Amino acid sequence: MSNPIRVGFIGNPNCGKTTLFNAYTGANLKVANWPGVTVEKKEGRTVYQGQEFQLIDLPGIYSLTSYTMEETVSRECIMSDEVDVIVDVADASCLERNLYLTLQLIELGKPVILALNMMDIVEERGMEIDLHRLPEMLGIPVVPVSARKKSGLSILLHAVMHHKEHPQQSPFIHHHHGESSHHKHDHHQEYAMVYQDYIEDKIDLLIDRICCIYPDLEDKRWYALKYLEKDKNVINSHPLEFEDIIDRDYEKDIINQKYNFIEEIVDEVLVNKKKNEARTDHIDRYLTSKWLGLPIFLAIMALVFFLTFTIGDFLKGYFEIGLDSLSSFAEEGLVSLHVNAMLISLIVDGIISGVGGILTFLPNIFILFLALAFLEDSGYMSRVAFVMDDIMGHLGLSGRAFIPLLLGFGCSVPAVMASRALEHRKDRLKTILITPFMSCSARLPIYVLFSSMFFGGNAMIVCYSMYLLGILVAITAAFVISKFDGSKAEHNLLIELPEYKTPNARTIAIYVWEKIKDYLTKAGTVIFIASVIMWILLNFGPSGYVTDISLSFGSYIGKAIVPIFTPLGLGYWQIVVALIAGIAAKEVVVSSCGVLFGIQNITTAHGMSAMAATLGTMGFGAVNAYSLMVFCLLYIPCTATIATIRRETESRRITACFVFFQFAVAWVMSFIVYHIGLLF
Repeated sequence: MSNPIRVGFIGNPNCGKTTLFNAYTGANLKVANWPGVTVEKKEGRTVYQGQEFQLIDLPGIYSLTSYTMEETVSRECIMSDEVDVIVDVADASCLERNLYLTLQLIELGKPVILALNMMDIVEERGMEIDLHRLPEMLGIPVVPVSARKKSGLSILLHAVMHHKEHPQQSPFIHHHHGESSHHKHDHHQEYAMVYQDYIEDKIDLLIDRICCIYPDLEDKRWYALKYLEKDKNVINSHPLEFEDIIDRDYEKDIINQKYNFIEEIVDEVLVNKKKNEARTDHIDRYLTSKWLGLPIFLAIMALVFFLTFTIGDFLKGYFEIGLDSLSSFAEEGLVSLHVNAMLISLIVDGIISGVGGILTFLPNIFILFLALAFLEDSGYMSRVAFVMDDIMGHLGLSGRAFIPLLLGFGCSVPAVMASRALEHRKDRLKTILITPFMSCSARLPIYVLFSSMFFGGNAMIVCYSMYLLGILVAITAAFVISKFDGSKAEHNLLIELPEYKTPNARTIAIYVWEKIKDYLTKAGTVIFIASVIMWILLNFGPSGYVTDISLSFGSYIGKAIVPIFTPLGLGYWQIVVALIAGIAAKEVVVSSCGVLFGIQNITTAHGMSAMAATLGTMGFGAVNAYSLMVFCLLYIPCTATIATIRRETESRRITACFVFFQFAVAWVMSFIVYHIGLLF
């Protein structure tokens, strides 16, 4: 077998690039319908007609101008010797938005193939693309594919094999409405993208100078354009005297003229486009409205939580019945086998009650992520980020910061990692600091348990208020910090608003399964270990094995820290120990409460009634419960998130400061909520 052909997959966010990569390699990477998912390059291999291909999935970017970490990674990779052929994956249903990157890639002078993805959506919308005219205008191979239906994959690899050996561009057939070249050579015959004469004159002069200073550079035209754009990376890596040629920054001129050419291309190759744009524009008139956009988003999220509670709680009841049966069966079986009472307690009260109690919330988690996956794949979440852009700017945050915050509703770990999409370190740190305030799925079991116990029919509203409070605290913290450091958002959000589409069942299934798998994996590892450790702490003390929980190590630890939590209405050592355990994983708070208060299957109706009665005798009521939920919302993130913050900030000191800040915010907010609640 010959040497593998190295292929770089690059494209705009949302173009289906990662889905196409998965189709070739079988890798089950995260796929979503909004930017910020792929923040590092991923690699895989495939074989076609005996030829091996090394595929590189690069971060989704809009241009080769290096502002963000994603753009820097992608640009450095495709300009290096790591890539033999560039496959530019474009969303065919949003061709106009995707061709800007295509033109930049063509100017690099490397072999480029345009993979028109989502052609099935183009057909569904009644549009057509002239696949003969498009390659004539661009001078590169154009291959229609559908990543989700796995069509056109072999043809694309065949084109890659051929184009690597014959990288020259095809003859250009342009219709520029009477325009002609006034230069010593005809640019329209040599390049796909031709600029107005005043720019082409400067490009010619710069190329002549580059040939003298850097004769080995292969893509001299691209470098000339970067000098005209005053690209700092190029100027620093390849210094050149150009003051006599370049009198100002020509970046806006170059961008505008590229889009003029793109408009010309789209007019010639795309049929029936205006009708579909009209439908999307009509919907966006409401969903992205300055006044209606945010209320509609809040209403949609309220509906999501209504479904999470109504359908989720209905299904949860069957899980609870199964957990009761399993506990009874296990206990009776172990007793009949004359197993030691201590071991029975560990298995039934520690493991089954702890891990099983968490698993009963699986229906709620499933419904929540199913709804979020539907919103993402339909294209709506991009609109939410667009609506929030202006608000984020007033808070001193980049519009891009809303993407990690949105991710935070699922899990704080990928949300913190998504902060790499921000250009400036100060923006990244600020975003990392407030992202854990977003209510991740791990906190949902806590909300469901305590809101169901103390708020009855209003449980859904109380739970929803936690999510709103998390957003409010995050944006308030960002605003206050910005006032202190004097920072302002320097770059607004550049985000693609794709046309609405019917969500793809396979994409949704992958997304939901990944989330459920993470939840089950955590239940089988972190929560299992935490449940066992908690059982040990509560059943052993200085004198050894104890039957009185108040003599255990756990009680001594909790009682020592209780004074810190008493002003919050949480002055109960059992609650304190549960909160400490929750640092391992927030779901552990629920399982720990069952063990700490000696209640089997705390998540069942019988278990919650017993728990509420026990807490009631201790003076723990609805106000205490709400204060507890607020504290769980805002306090120290889980250990996985802390480790991610440490890796992203590359500083133990900053990580420690962030953890302390989040604990302090949680303490202050719980204090305020508890004492206001006492007034009512």
